[in-house]
Formats: sequence, structure tokens, C-alpha cells
Amino acid sequence: MRRREGDGCPVWGALQVVGDKWTMLIVRDLVAGARRTTELLAGLHPISSRTLMDRLRDMEHDRLIERRDFGGSPPHVEYTLTERGRLLAPLLDALRALGDALGCNDCDDRRARLDSYCDACPRAERPAADNNPAHDAPRRAQRDDSIVLL
Repeated sequence: MRRREGDGCPVWGALQVVGDKWTMLIVRDLVAGARRTTELLAGLHPISSRTLMDRLRDMEHDRLIERRDFGGSPPHVEYTLTERGRLLAPLLDALRALGDALGCNDCDDRRARLDSYCDACPRAERPAADNNPAHDAPRRAQRDDSIVLL
């Protein structure tokens, strides 16, 4: 997003960070946890891959998200919210409440169109919580360091 010099107002500054139409939707999808680029692209239809990548780069520059490159072939890259990015969660909740109050884009419309609620929707089905801390760890493939002798 193209940045302009602000007037010193915190509202102006915040809108420079979150003021385009995709930022809060990306935050909405990342609040639930790490996502690969393809998962974000699918969840944010009709965003183009170029627009998504531009926005992810801007958000990384603003320290809202962290890009984790696990390497491999094909490349395995995931994005997660940083502490700074998680500060946007209350704004996301406020926008959801405002959307409900104004009758904007009813959750049932999305369900009928895409056969699912968004991850942030209170109606979305959540998997049963497990208390396994390994579940929250990055999904890195195990590296095979074994040597094969022929």
C-alpha cells in the first residue's frame, strides 16, 4: 500500500497500516493460526496472488506478520501474526460486531455461497481443543539425516 506522510494523528497512522480492504481479512484468517500462501489465497477469494503477496510483504514490513520459510520442494512458507499483529484482534471483533449491527454480509450468505463460515465467525465449527503443546508448533517436515550405504 502506498504510504503518505501523516499529520501526527494516531488514527491516521493506524489507517496507514490497516486501511486497505485486504489487511483485516488477512488478519481474520491468521487469527486462527499459521497459514500457507495457498490457504490464504483460497480463503480470500477473489484476491489475486499478486495482490496477496504485495499485501503480505507490506504487513511483514509493518511487523504485523512473520514469514516462516521451511524450505523444501515445493517451497513451504507459512505466515503467522506477530504480537503487534495480534493487537488487531479487538479491532477485528469490533468490525464483526459492526457488520452484524449494520446487517452487512450475513454469515448465512457466505455459508450458502462458499459452504463454510469464515474462520473468525462465531458460528464456525472448531476442532476440539487438545492440550498438546506440540499441536501449536510449526508444521515442519522431519529431516531425514540417515545415511544409506550401498
